[in-house]
Amino acid sequence: MTQPPPRIVPAGDRFYARTFALATCLVLGLALFEIVQPFLGPLLWAIFIAFLLFPLHVRLAARLRGRSQLSAALLTVLTFVVIIGPLTALSAAFAAQVGDLLQIVQTTVADQTQGNVLNLANVPWVRDRLAWLNDTLDVDLAQIQGWIAQGSRETLQSLASLGGRAFMGAVGTVVGFVMMEFMLFFFVRDGAEMIGTLRELIPMAEAHKAKLFDHLAAVTRAMVYGTGLTALIQGGLVGIAFLIINFPSPLVFAVIAALLSLLPVGGTALVWGPAVLVLAAQGRWGAAIFLLIWGALLVSLVDNVVRPLLVSGRANVGTLTVFIGVLGGLAGFGAIGLFLGPVVLALIIALIRFRLEMRRTEKAMALSAESSPQSSS
Repeated sequence: MTQPPPRIVPAGDRFYARTFALATCLVLGLALFEIVQPFLGPLLWAIFIAFLLFPLHVRLAARLRGRSQLSAALLTVLTFVVIIGPLTALSAAFAAQVGDLLQIVQTTVADQTQGNVLNLANVPWVRDRLAWLNDTLDVDLAQIQGWIAQGSRETLQSLASLGGRAFMGAVGTVVGFVMMEFMLFFFVRDGAEMIGTLRELIPMAEAHKAKLFDHLAAVTRAMVYGTGLTALIQGGLVGIAFLIINFPSPLVFAVIAALLSLLPVGGTALVWGPAVLVLAAQGRWGAAIFLLIWGALLVSLVDNVVRPLLVSGRANVGTLTVFIGVLGGLAGFGAIGLFLGPVVLALIIALIRFRLEMRRTEKAMALSAESSPQSSS
């Protein structure tokens, strides 16, 4: 029995079907965004933490004889224990130290005398530059002191407004944290299946898809283990140094140093450098020299020694990509944007590169096809 010939779909019907499918996807996408948007922060954190825990989940599930549900439950509980305690303590300490530092700045601004901590004229090599500024730009010491005090006060007031949310605000309220933990269990347990489904939906050759996912995983882990862990180490070293020299609010400056270490220029020197000037202005030359040596030799070298060791074997992320991604991601997504921003930019760059490679391959195949008949003739 002969098969009937395939029915040719009119062009008008194909256009209608594609338009209907596109409109349906758009409506469903908007509806999905409205559903997810209220807890987008906890959702992104759950996905991010599940991605980091996945290699551990694979090994733990193998030790538990394939019981992936038990492995996911144990890792979810472990995440709760590791995160909730330290974050609660850090949040309370950070809020208290921000308040103390703000009080110090306000007291200093209210009592600006020749002997206060902002009197940079006490530092010999700074005095000459202050005189040059006064002669050239008509900017005197009182104006510089006012600018420093105003900027410090506004910065600390912004930090104080965050208060206890400085750390826990990464996932939102307590409800947001509970939701993150709930979603984390399912992302850890079913993450591999979700990634497999996503890979099948991508209209790309299997080799390119494998390369793309490997690159994305390498970039994410390079951001966490390289950039993120390096920032934590540098911030911790700054906090330890400030604690040793009895500088006020070491935890606050440690957090600020960790964030500034992500900048391509300045980095942690923007924290310990001004502190050296303040110590010198106070006449604490021993502490100033110690902090200068600590910052220049130990903190700054971490970026050149520790980061390459942590990123070794993983995809490195360009400095400009990290800088733009961190600032834009932080403004757009909050704390998770510190990692999400650079990863998204790296993914976009990878997609552009893959598309260029595909075009070059197609062009080379076309040129080869054109030259083949000529060579055979």
